[in-house]
Amino acid sequence: MKAKRRTFDIAFKLQVVRMVTEQGLSVSQVCKEFDLGETAVRRWLSQINVQKLEQAGVGKPLTPEQLRIRELEAQNRQLQQDVDILKKVSAFFAKELK
Repeated sequence: MKAKRRTFDIAFKLQVVRMVTEQGLSVSQVCKEFDLGETAVRRWLSQINVQKLEQAGVGKPLTPEQLRIRELEAQNRQLQQDVDILKKVSAFFAKELK
């Protein structure tokens, strides 16, 4: 039987990242203490580093600012698609009127 996948909230992820970055604990120490996989913790560390450099990043955002940026980027993409559609429709109707 497959084990149920655990989920962690953002506050917990940030706490784990702080333990590694600020308290100087190793990834393996933190993983043993919280019964976590090293891959997950290393991914969280990578996400924070990418977010500090203000790059797009992968996975779920770990900071509220990055979450807001991703929401705005998605909204921007949707609005751009809407504008493109309206341009095509207006060009179509402009041809029909001639």
